[in-house]
Amino acid sequence: MYLGKKVRLERIINRQTKHTVIVPMDHGVTVGAIEGLVDMRETVSDMAEGGADAVLMHKGLVRCGHRNSGKDVGLIVHLSASTALSPKSNSKTLVATVEEGLRHGADCVSVHVNLGDPDERCMLADLGRVAEACDNWGMPLLAMMYARGPQIRNSYAPDVVAHCARVGVELGADIVKVVYTGNMETFGDVVASCCVPVVIAGGERMESTREFLQMVHDSIKAGGSGVSVGRNVFQHPNRVALVRALRAIVHEEKSVEEALAVVGE
Repeated sequence: MYLGKKVRLERIINRQTKHTVIVPMDHGVTVGAIEGLVDMRETVSDMAEGGADAVLMHKGLVRCGHRNSGKDVGLIVHLSASTALSPKSNSKTLVATVEEGLRHGADCVSVHVNLGDPDERCMLADLGRVAEACDNWGMPLLAMMYARGPQIRNSYAPDVVAHCARVGVELGADIVKVVYTGNMETFGDVVASCCVPVVIAGGERMESTREFLQMVHDSIKAGGSGVSVGRNVFQHPNRVALVRALRAIVHEEKSVEEALAVVGE
């Protein structure tokens, strides 16, 4: 791995713990300016204040979230998109390049792939091309790998999640993002099949903070490298404290009870 990529990765993944807390904010293209993502500077500031390692957004939002003060936070620029208005909303297309990410000051770029979609081949081709460009420029690549298609019966099935993760690794991702399988044993198998860090997605908004923190705790105990969670973080009523609670679990090996105390629950 080139030194440039190693240096950038250390702005995303803590060099001591080898873990990370990433807060994605790319939802606006998919579903619009949802709660928590209206004032981007305020949201980015809150995530940085809580201690997030990185935030993730589309190229146009970088200017809206840039601040001239406050704590530093890593930047991941998302390169692929689709909208919920499309009849083929699971079919992602590239809307930015690695070079644009560099010009925007990104420490990492990300690509979203939905395996099982009729346009899977196009998304895999995009992932492969981006991985090559990332190697050429020394840019880390995060691959969001999900199973979403007409033949997918259960996108959380351990073998399906493991397949998603492995595809990301084999096509050149430096970090792989997948859903949590539901228990430590099966998620441990997913992690064991990967030679790069594996982080979990948050999925739909959870009503219980305890349930969310338990999932994060269990994923770390199973060998995961952290989280890449959006709505369950930036839409939380006490989101700064929640990010601190995530850091307590991800970086400090705290218990769920200790993390809940940080949130005040």
